[in-house]
Amino acid sequence: MFKKILNCLIDHPFLTSLFAADFFILLFHRPPFFFSVLMLGALMAMCMYFGQKLALFKN
Repeated sequence: MFKKILNCLIDHPFLTSLFAADFFILLFHRPPFFFSVLMLGALMAMCMYFGQKLALFKN
């Protein structure tokens, strides 16, 4: 399972770097409220995209 996640992140380097940068900015920095809501929305959209691509528990 971990190898499948890692391979998906390596296959999409631009989205992975956006995801990591967005996550760490929201985690360690307090941007203005409206900007942080937009960033959180982008983070959730990327999580849903990666969830669709991975389908880890697909039978």
